[in-house]
Amino acid sequence: MIWFNKSLKVDDLQRLHKSTMADFLEMEWVEVGEDYLRMRMPVIDKTKQPYGLLHGGASCALAETIGSVASAVVINHEEYKCVGLEINANHVRSVSSGFVTATARPLHLGKKTHVWDIRIENEEKQLVCISRLTVAIIPYF
Repeated sequence: MIWFNKSLKVDDLQRLHKSTMADFLEMEWVEVGEDYLRMRMPVIDKTKQPYGLLHGGASCALAETIGSVASAVVINHEEYKCVGLEINANHVRSVSSGFVTATARPLHLGKKTHVWDIRIENEEKQLVCISRLTVAIIPYF
């Protein structure tokens, strides 16, 4: 298990995003695995662009949220904090309803950076967006 808290549960994560963008976009945690996190978001008016499709920015918000929280639960908060450095996303399929689910897995967990692979899929498990997030790990001084 890669999480700093070896007994990490979905309820622990859900408390982290009250009154945040994740809360506004109705994101919810689905699963904590040995080396991955899973979160979903509804495809509703506030996550769509004017053509009625999932907004690419909403996909990026989902990817940034799950990847940033993943880094936050890997590190020891008494010694380090984490901040996003770079995100990219390729939008490969449109979605107009239902839910999309993001799964974040580490590509690199170093002392100074983490890199996360985030796959967003529709309810039929088809790839909607592939994203990579790089997070800086900064020691408290």
